[in-house]
Amino acid sequence: MPAESSCPACGIYFMKWGQPARSADRSDDEYDLDEQHGLIGELFQPLDKMDSAAFYGRCAALAMLGVWSWFLFGYDYRDGAIFGSFMHNILLPIHETGHVLFRLFGEFMMFLGGSLFQLLLPFGIGVAFFVMRRDNFGAAVCVWWTGVSLVDLAPYIYDALHPQLMLISGTTGAEGGPHDWIYLLNALNQLGRAQMWGALAHVVGGVVMFAALIWGTLIMLRQRSRLGESVE
Repeated sequence: MPAESSCPACGIYFMKWGQPARSADRSDDEYDLDEQHGLIGELFQPLDKMDSAAFYGRCAALAMLGVWSWFLFGYDYRDGAIFGSFMHNILLPIHETGHVLFRLFGEFMMFLGGSLFQLLLPFGIGVAFFVMRRDNFGAAVCVWWTGVSLVDLAPYIYDALHPQLMLISGTTGAEGGPHDWIYLLNALNQLGRAQMWGALAHVVGGVVMFAALIWGTLIMLRQRSRLGESVE
């Protein structure tokens, strides 16, 4: 019996047996993207359902993050201006927690742990949004947060060569304060390139921030089609 034929008793088409059912809320284009591009398609998959209030709320949040990104990336990484920002006040306790968590793994990891945890925490939450909740927009916001964390670290890295930034100890690295990146870059024989690494962290962090915003925008554009006429 040809694969295209249906069962005379039950009417099932054999060619469709075992294939996942397609939701009426999803267009053929959306399925084509998921099936042809695998993980890439999943990264841009919107939520199955969302009401108008949640949709517009997320759009507003995305716009605010875009404006905030402009200011955060615009801070001069050479003088640590971002340390006076609201975002730095959020990231500093996370940074200090990282030192405590990683001190069990030796001195090097204790010094690295602050910066590492500052990056891993938002990224890990983003992975949880993607894997556990299939909320790609939430994941995009967390990736944005990861990029901001790297931008926030850039002045600290840059400062290691000629330390001038005031640390939470009330001293600078030049005065013997516990400067993570003086220790780390010395250990890696990279202290002379501290300013290069700081500038690179600033640029890469900015790229991650704006890439995450583009990701979030594309997800919301696809999400709009799920709302139908209620968005018009």
